Amino acid sequence: MDLNTGLKNDIGFGSAPLGNMFKDISDKESEATLQSVWDNGIRYFDTAPQYGAGLSELRLGKFLSQYDRNDFVLSSKVGRYISNETEVKEGLFSHARKNKVITDYSESGTLLSLEQSLKRLNTDHLDIVFVHDISPDYYGDNWITHFDEARKGAFKVLSRLKDEGVIKHWGIGVNRTEPIELLMKLEEYKPDICLSATQYTLLQHENALHHMMDQAMQHNIQFIIGGAYSSGALLNGDYYNYEKITDEKREYIKQLEAIAVNHHVTLKAAALQFSKAHPATKAIIPGSTKPDRIKEDILATQESIPEAFWKELTEKGFISSYAPLPKS
Repeated sequence: MDLNTGLKNDIGFGSAPLGNMFKDISDKESEATLQSVWDNGIRYFDTAPQYGAGLSELRLGKFLSQYDRNDFVLSSKVGRYISNETEVKEGLFSHARKNKVITDYSESGTLLSLEQSLKRLNTDHLDIVFVHDISPDYYGDNWITHFDEARKGAFKVLSRLKDEGVIKHWGIGVNRTEPIELLMKLEEYKPDICLSATQYTLLQHENALHHMMDQAMQHNIQFIIGGAYSSGALLNGDYYNYEKITDEKREYIKQLEAIAVNHHVTLKAAALQFSKAHPATKAIIPGSTKPDRIKEDILATQESIPEAFWKELTEKGFISSYAPLPKS
């Protein structure tokens, strides 16, 4: 299935939560969620070895094996492979499998990562591959070193695989704008799609709008937008951009919510439709571990939002006056 066909309503499913992100969920819950995704017509699935040390890929692979491979679009990521050694888990994936996750953006590491992902996903090919997390939020000032390793390794491999028709699209998947901006300056590689998480959202978009998104339009690069709810912060969650939410941010969201209530708008709808409205956005990929949330997400993308709502947000400085807005 090609990407345009797979992206019905410009929405896919981000499966990071199925890797036990933030909490432990059962195989039964995971399967019920994926069944709801499928039954509601979503046909694009994104995953990564990092999500639960392969757990998300395993769960997704088991579920999708019952369907024809030509009936869905699948993306995963490289930059890490899974070892049989074990390690103590902490952070976002403290409930992950105990397998050690090894960072490696080299050519050989990329090929090993792909080989392992294909096996866990029970498939013979991936449609899209992203180079994962070559970004300051993971490696601090040393992120450029990892980016350079990927430039000499992963970028080279994925560019070749696309030329050979093995994969259809490639790019990078990160939680910051700088790596994507740097990627677009490289002359030797021509990625065509990137995954940007948490950077072009209702709560945070000014920097991405004026730099990353503008450059992408010039380079014909499209985006899969992840984290439109800012790690659940917009839905009364405890995290904002993968870190514990501050009282200041909670208060900011309360002000935003008050405006939404006044216009009879849900913040879920506002978040998804805002991220989707930019012409560089190819799709949004909200994730969940609750089956009933899937239909909610789809309906939220179709919810009618009055122009007066966006006007008030703009006038009060909640969103940039330069941001493309959803059409009523």
